[in-house]
Amino acid sequence: MAQAPPTRAGRRSAVSGTSSGSQLALATVGFAVNFWAWALISPLGKAYGVEYALSEIEQSVLVAVPVIVGSVGRIPVGALTDRLGARLMFPLVSALTIVPVLFVGLVADSYAALVVGGFLLGLGGTTFAVGVPFVNAWFAPERRGTALGIFGVGMGGTAVSSFTTVPLADAFGRWAPFVLVAVILAAFAVASWFLLRDAPGRTTGATGGMWARTWSTLKIPTTLQLSWLYAVGFGGFVAFSVYLPTFLANAYDLATADAAARTAGFVVLAVVMRPIGGMLSDRLGPVNVSLWCFAAVTLLAAVVAFQPGLIPVGTIAFLGLAAALGASSGATFALVAKVAPADKVGAVTGVVGAAGGLGGFVPPLIMGAVYQFEGSYGVGFALLAATGLATLLFTLGPVRRSARD
Repeated sequence: MAQAPPTRAGRRSAVSGTSSGSQLALATVGFAVNFWAWALISPLGKAYGVEYALSEIEQSVLVAVPVIVGSVGRIPVGALTDRLGARLMFPLVSALTIVPVLFVGLVADSYAALVVGGFLLGLGGTTFAVGVPFVNAWFAPERRGTALGIFGVGMGGTAVSSFTTVPLADAFGRWAPFVLVAVILAAFAVASWFLLRDAPGRTTGATGGMWARTWSTLKIPTTLQLSWLYAVGFGGFVAFSVYLPTFLANAYDLATADAAARTAGFVVLAVVMRPIGGMLSDRLGPVNVSLWCFAAVTLLAAVVAFQPGLIPVGTIAFLGLAAALGASSGATFALVAKVAPADKVGAVTGVVGAAGGLGGFVPPLIMGAVYQFEGSYGVGFALLAATGLATLLFTLGPVRRSARD
């Protein structure tokens, strides 16, 4: 599908003197800060479970529920970004996210209140649908895979949460990480209002209502195909980032801080691999990179299904999954940049991003239910292996044909 002539990488706006590199850096920081907020509940999931005597399923719901708004909310936020631009949407969403952050940290005092707060906390996850069309407009086609991969490093905000939430809560009180993140969100909202600039000549989606545009986006065949790839790739990353602390505590009897630190390592590797997946896609093609990634997911999930010891086999398998899932996420959005119409990049990103987030919502629920009824996680990882194989075959067939059209 044809793209409008893009701004060349490194070109500066004649009006503001703003460079594409500085805008990419600012967007990446904003993405990371909002994802940090999005992931605040997960590291404390086990502690909340003990405090409120939650079942495994209830605990899974608590850590997974922020994903709902962060996923479904990407559809309208992406469409609004096409229309209004990231110059407005980035500071607006960041400022609004402060409210649920403070509610969860300072007000919520029951399981029901935490679920409501976590649901609204998902707003931070919608910034993905703001950043992708923004970055896409600043870079030329041959550089978009790399640029979007770098922007994807912002998902490392979940690693920051894993590293800092429990230590801050233990040292200063449960409120501390939430107040810190609220202050940082406010600082970014102000900074982005003054420094963020939409790309010169940005193609706008000013025609048609939001729902009409969303429906027209859903009718693009590649939108649903890429949604499946992202639901498995990025959804797998989200699922592990929110549920891995609980899994490690249950399956390997690790302390909360130890499980959170290991989860942070998983997230860091996935984050590092996302731009690598984008760069490889610019050179080898996003379909080829996706095929290798989903082959690795299939094999490694099958290994974990046999529940090996954590050292060394389990650790190697989980780190391999992190690398494959991270790289596949970068490859998927290199493909979005290649096939999405220029005036619908935000809308396509919203739908694909929503699928990725929802893909991260379901596995923790399945894992919690499997563990509660079976006493182990083997069946859950076997299902992941089967899903990886199905996605590999789907990429080899329909996705590859669509990318050639």
